[in-house]
Amino acid sequence: MAALLKKVWGSVSSRSGSGRPGSSASSDPFQQAIPASTGPFDRVPLDLFIQILKILGPKEAAKLATVCKYWKFIVADNRLWIYFLQHQQESWDSIFFAETSLRSGYPPQTFPTEMHELSFKHIYGQRAQVPGAVIIDGGSGYCKFGWSKYASPSARSATFLEFGNIESPMYSKLRHFFTTIYSRMQVKPSSHPIIVSVPICQYDDTESAKAARRQLREAIYSTLFSLNVPAVCAINQATLALFAARRTSGIVVNIGFHQTSIVPILHGKVMRKVGVEVVGMGALKLTGFLREKMQQKNVHFDSLYTVRALKENLCYVALDYEAELSKDTEASYKNAGEGWFTLSKERFQTGEILFQPRMAGVRTMGLHQAVALCMDHCLDAELACDDGWFKTVVLAGGTACLPGVAERLEKELRELLPPSMSKGIRVLPPPFGADSAWFGAKLVSNLSTFHGSWCMTKKQFRSRRSLIW
Repeated sequence: MAALLKKVWGSVSSRSGSGRPGSSASSDPFQQAIPASTGPFDRVPLDLFIQILKILGPKEAAKLATVCKYWKFIVADNRLWIYFLQHQQESWDSIFFAETSLRSGYPPQTFPTEMHELSFKHIYGQRAQVPGAVIIDGGSGYCKFGWSKYASPSARSATFLEFGNIESPMYSKLRHFFTTIYSRMQVKPSSHPIIVSVPICQYDDTESAKAARRQLREAIYSTLFSLNVPAVCAINQATLALFAARRTSGIVVNIGFHQTSIVPILHGKVMRKVGVEVVGMGALKLTGFLREKMQQKNVHFDSLYTVRALKENLCYVALDYEAELSKDTEASYKNAGEGWFTLSKERFQTGEILFQPRMAGVRTMGLHQAVALCMDHCLDAELACDDGWFKTVVLAGGTACLPGVAERLEKELRELLPPSMSKGIRVLPPPFGADSAWFGAKLVSNLSTFHGSWCMTKKQFRSRRSLIW
């Protein structure tokens, strides 16, 4: 160890100063608190010492903590371990949000933990020991699944074709669903904990809706524990999408497969008493609308998947629909095995039905009207001393990834709402595209406190039956 330190010291001895712009060792209270007991390293400024430890890496730095209490004091410097965490697969912003806002479990703490209250050395060690979890984002249209330690989902499948409506709590259907996913991942259910993202369903706050949600969650937990899964965490998709945007409060607009849900969430909890707004317009309706437009132009295509590919690659939402009608918007896309397709006004007319549903023959509110109504209910409910909690709108779902959706929604809300409410409104595009809920689950499942704070074991399920979504 001494030889290694000597070698490292030789490689950095030519550096001058503290190594941190705008700071000096003499003004650092941490530096002043350390007695001159580090031997030959007494003359080394703390910041330069930290640079040496960074080169050594986390394992060697941790070993140095056993030399003496003074080195243990130095090695515990948060700056060092923040540096190591910044070089992890996940972004530092996501790690910091998770470890300050979510580490206590559900519901997330109202006042996030301050950085100076945390030991990031301890957090680094805990995160290194988290075994990793299986993540299954079971959407009503498509399912994404994979490992929490991976950068993205391993694969996806068309839930609606293969499994039907998995929101219906039928034990046999759920067992087939989970067994199939485990088989495709080539992993035994008993080997890792699982985190499941559940589509928002049964929107009302009535007793029958509560009973239906309770029946579904108990069916999910019972099914997974019957497969010998060691620990289970199930959270609704809207909450996970909000976590992916590094928020615990806000309104999530989830444009799903069949319909769109506008979900108010305060401190991680869905405010069903405020009201979850539902618009009967989803990804399938947009794809069907584009198909009709293509058929009217006698454009031949092989399947609905072709239309979906064109929607995802050519369509967008206009900031000003009337102005867009006078523009030349023609563009082409080459679909594998079918050749080139050219669209013009259909490109923005398809997404426009989110805001003008009657264009598609659907008698329902426009997306902006539903979000404004939800905000109005949030204001009336007076759930928090600050009404800013519901002014952040996070989009989720594959269709929400269409270019222009966030900008158009924000513009419409500012025009629709009174100035007192519209001030401060922000509409955020899906933070991780169509996989936002999956990444929210990844953020939770890599937490240093994941197993103890967010998971439920079979024994806990049987005794408590108090589940988090």
